[in-house]
Amino acid sequence: QVQVVESGGGLVQPGGSLRLSCLASGYRLEYYSIGWFRQAPGKEREGVSCIDASDRTTNYLDSGKGRFTTTRDNARNTVYLQMNSLKPEDTAIYYCALRGFDYCSGSDPAFFGSWGQGTQVTVSS
Repeated sequence: QVQVVESGGGLVQPGGSLRLSCLASGYRLEYYSIGWFRQAPGKEREGVSCIDASDRTTNYLDSGKGRFTTTRDNARNTVYLQMNSLKPEDTAIYYCALRGFDYCSGSDPAFFGSWGQGTQVTVSS
């Protein structure tokens, strides 16, 4: 019943910024924890961050610390991933997904469901 859709990806120069959005439908996003993941070609899906229903953020990705910020806007039913100082190694498809309870411990993708279709982020000169 719950669906999410990612947007905001695109081509950006190294050092640039993007803000990704995860828009939920079917149920209010405020009842869920939301995870951001990314997957580069030939690599496994890895967790980026998770924001729980109490608006607490867990950063899964060491390389994103100080550059990536996750926020939520329950009124807009949207979670955001602000990415600054982007590097070529950030190139990947970025996904959001839901957990049905107020819990972000553990970045295993198997803990999440209701995956979106992903949005492509390409960092290149």
